[in-house]
Amino acid sequence: MADLSVHLGPLALKNPVLVAAGTFGYGLEFQEFFDVSVLGGLVTKTLTLQPREGNPAPRVVETPSGMLNAVGLQNVGIDDFLKTKWPALERLKVPVIISIAGFSTEEFVTLADRLKDVEAAAIELNLSCPNVAHGGKRCFAQSAEETAAVVSAVRKGNRWPILAKLSPEVTDLPAVARAASDAGADILTLINTLPAMVIDVETETPVLAHGTGGLSGPAIRPLAVRCIWEVHQAVKTPILGVGGVASGRDALELILAGASAVAVGTANFWNPRAPKIVLDELTEIMKRKGKPIKGMIGAVGAGEAS
Repeated sequence: MADLSVHLGPLALKNPVLVAAGTFGYGLEFQEFFDVSVLGGLVTKTLTLQPREGNPAPRVVETPSGMLNAVGLQNVGIDDFLKTKWPALERLKVPVIISIAGFSTEEFVTLADRLKDVEAAAIELNLSCPNVAHGGKRCFAQSAEETAAVVSAVRKGNRWPILAKLSPEVTDLPAVARAASDAGADILTLINTLPAMVIDVETETPVLAHGTGGLSGPAIRPLAVRCIWEVHQAVKTPILGVGGVASGRDALELILAGASAVAVGTANFWNPRAPKIVLDELTEIMKRKGKPIKGMIGAVGAGEAS
């Protein structure tokens, strides 16, 4: 038997395979395809204070080795989620991380406060959605100061472990990661999508109604690996690796770079059983290697890259 148990910060997980926010619905919709309780955990669709319809269609387009999305945080809102989604979610027997996004520090605090009586495993602060404007910036995570301000404000009086989801669209990601860690983040989620664009050469217009969207999928995996590796060298805070994971080998690559666990995202769109496939393949790889997965975390250190 392969030992796939890991600790993602304060979270004890039976295996390191989770699903990424925004790619797995609210965590309930995929049950018809496989038993989601086999996963190490799941991250819900990002929730906001008020319901959001998101950006106008079209808002998803396939690209070579990936896709662009400009969904725009469509969701039912925190109150409806707690009333209609959460009761079934807490019966899944799998750690549930609730993703939240505010348009100000105060909104993040209010959202976290609404969850104070919910028995979730953790909350993820989506500080880096590239499809929703914030004060002229793409996201909070483009500023170490703003990142720290949000994390610190949510940390005060909040008993849940906090994940800070960061953006690769910065000049010094380790500095932003360090700011989030110093402010109280228990776990760092790396990485979110990258702003990108597709143009229809026949109509000479952007394919997405929003113009730009977030690039995800296998195309960004090498970038995710590099970001995880750099941050793992710079801070001790555990990392949830996200970015192009579609196989067990992909998952292990992010783990070797420094991720304590990984989340499957875009692969869910083309195969709703993708997380189970990743888990099964990773299990087989670790059986062959004959050692526990926890020993692989960050195994490719600074010396191997020089």
